[in-house]
Amino acid sequence: MSRMPALLATVALIALSGGPALAADPTPASSAQTRAPSSAQVRATYDRMDALSRSVFWASEQEANPTDAVAGVKLAQALRELGRYDQAAEAAQATLTVQPNNLDALLELGRAHIARGQAFYGVAPLEQARDQAPRDWRAYSLLGVAYEQVRRTDDARAAWNQALALSPDNPDVLTNAATAALTQGDAPGAETLLRRAVAQPTASAKVRQNLAMVLGLQGKMGEAEQILRRELPPEQAEQNLRWLRARGTAGAAPSSGGAAADTPTTDTARTWNSLQGG
Repeated sequence: MSRMPALLATVALIALSGGPALAADPTPASSAQTRAPSSAQVRATYDRMDALSRSVFWASEQEANPTDAVAGVKLAQALRELGRYDQAAEAAQATLTVQPNNLDALLELGRAHIARGQAFYGVAPLEQARDQAPRDWRAYSLLGVAYEQVRRTDDARAAWNQALALSPDNPDVLTNAATAALTQGDAPGAETLLRRAVAQPTASAKVRQNLAMVLGLQGKMGEAEQILRRELPPEQAEQNLRWLRARGTAGAAPSSGGAAADTPTTDTARTWNSLQGG
């Protein structure tokens, strides 16, 4: 697959998952004057805002108090949602420098490395998180993604099975497993997993949108369109439908017999994977 289709697929999947577009570097200029951290109420308000606004706010909070692990983790998350994967990894790593055993920072560092296509470097922090919290399904779910990206398929399957044992029918775990199936050219298998995921009461809009993507890639545009028009604003739904129709016109729908020319590869999958709650 050429870099251009991979790039287009990545951009489309960001839109499909409701993610914000890339924006200018949100990190505010350094100030010689320090300030006290914001109140819990102010933090809660910003936490409900878009990724760009959150990245600016949490960068300011971290600047005010470099030992604030909450600010560091939330900054890393916002940067990852903006597609600034290298910066997200740096923010998570900076938090771990202050608090080496911070579970959320370990998970976020793993997510950032997965998203930047360097999952090998995410394995160690995720295994540390797993060992620290062996009853937390999130570490196993993310390890499944990381293992899959470095082609440790058996380890990935074992990790996802353990995640589902800890959190049965968890839609995020099922979605990550579906991603692996899709990148291997098994769109019907991905569809089965995603239908199981969307049947759960805790399934998010992202999970339903991912099902629409898989359906569209198989040419099942009627159902894909119904989902997208329910889940997304009209302009965004139309954008994704145009992308799916273009893939269908190009004969890009993947099948269980092998990956087609435009089947989402690791470049695309890492964007999708990085958005899952696991």
